[in-house]
Amino acid sequence: MSGIVVVGSANIDQVFRVDRIPSPGETVLSHGVSTALGGKGQNQAVAAARAGVETTFIGAVGADSFGEMVRSGLSDDAIGVAQLRTSVKPTGTALIAVDGTGENTIIVEPGANSEVAALTSADVEAISAASALVMQLEIPLATVVEAAGIAQAVGTRVILNAAPIQELPQGLLDTLDVLIVNEHEAAELARYNGLAPELDGLGERLLALVPTVIVTLGSKGASLHRAGSEEVVVPAHRVTAVDATGAGDTFCGAFAAGIVEGMLADDALRFAVAAASISVESHGAVPSIPLRAAIETRAKESGNLITD
Repeated sequence: MSGIVVVGSANIDQVFRVDRIPSPGETVLSHGVSTALGGKGQNQAVAAARAGVETTFIGAVGADSFGEMVRSGLSDDAIGVAQLRTSVKPTGTALIAVDGTGENTIIVEPGANSEVAALTSADVEAISAASALVMQLEIPLATVVEAAGIAQAVGTRVILNAAPIQELPQGLLDTLDVLIVNEHEAAELARYNGLAPELDGLGERLLALVPTVIVTLGSKGASLHRAGSEEVVVPAHRVTAVDATGAGDTFCGAFAAGIVEGMLADDALRFAVAAASISVESHGAVPSIPLRAAIETRAKESGNLITD
């Protein structure tokens, strides 16, 4: 087995830069707008590929100019697109407002992403040949469940970024090797499963559901939780953030790449935190995802040295 297969969403992001995120009923003026590749699945695939791991993407785009942008962009990063479907629905689109501190608010029209269903024999073959399957929740949940079951049956590691958060069936939780969530998603998942949602000790409580849990902490870094092991916390790097869009996805793709390359989970966590720290320093989701050399340099500069 080798490489990563990402089953997930691909969007085109329309990003508006504003002084502050508008309140309900309020209109604010933008200081600029840009169009860029995005979508959690596409972001994570690009992050894994730029981190140096062979990557295949399974998803769907429309028969439109945005779909061609996605297909071309993935190919530019040497990501396999043989399983990228073309749908009668338009390519998914995200409307993003980013304020002066780098915080954002996002509205997503799924479009063709809702058509990522009924995995083909070629999809099954790709998943079965991979070292890791990476997924999110911007495509139909039934597809996520199906892909995870295929991967588990053949020993492909299953990594789920449970975002946007929703209630997950027990059958899916049972197939996961690694769950990646932010603090909000972790609390919601705890509530869905009858666990206390308080942040203190939350990652440890989620081990009742999945053997390895990672909680991303935004400007505080990330924490790693494994049954029988002490919590590992990697602090965030000190950076000037201009746009947090895609930072979590960069983290997920980089972490998966590190694991597939044989890094210990602690080192893969440090590698991922370094990658995410670089991504917030420039605008856009896919445009801000760093290459491996930059990630390694950032990790060493911070003292979070990645061991060989």
